[in-house]
Amino acid sequence: MLPDFPARSVPSVIKAGGMELRHAASGDMAFLLALYRSVRAEEFAAVPWPPEQKTAFFDQQFTFQHRHYLAVFPEAHFLVVDCDGEPVGRLYLDCSTEQWHIIDIELLPEWRGRGMGSALLSAIQREATRAGATAVLLSVEQHNARAQALYRNLGFRVVQDGGSHIGMAWPCPGGPASEAG
Repeated sequence: MLPDFPARSVPSVIKAGGMELRHAASGDMAFLLALYRSVRAEEFAAVPWPPEQKTAFFDQQFTFQHRHYLAVFPEAHFLVVDCDGEPVGRLYLDCSTEQWHIIDIELLPEWRGRGMGSALLSAIQREATRAGATAVLLSVEQHNARAQALYRNLGFRVVQDGGSHIGMAWPCPGGPASEAG
């Protein structure tokens, strides 16, 4: 059994660019697992495993990832992205320190390319600046050129390059990170 998300009462729903962001609850677990599978399915399309083996692997990895995120980011906001009342993605965001950390952002494949990711990221940048954060951090897989281009277009720059992921940062205007760069 998966551990439940931490209880968060405020804000209960956040609106951004026609989307609603709400705190994930145990009832969202089936959607979040399906979302995870859809993202990983693209990555594993060429792997010659039978579908049942891929599903079992994705389910195991989702469980590991879920437990890891809850343990490493206990203060994070684990948000479900809704559009027209239907869940279409997730945004996991830790804004408990001066440097906000986008832990994960995913949309169902059929919802990508509609400007939703840009709207979510721009909303995070605005809120981080308003809250006095110094930077917004994220990491992106080396092979995900589309996401890297999106982040660069929104002002993120590479701060760590190596291994399977690239670390990127967006210095908040007026903060120490923006003045140093």
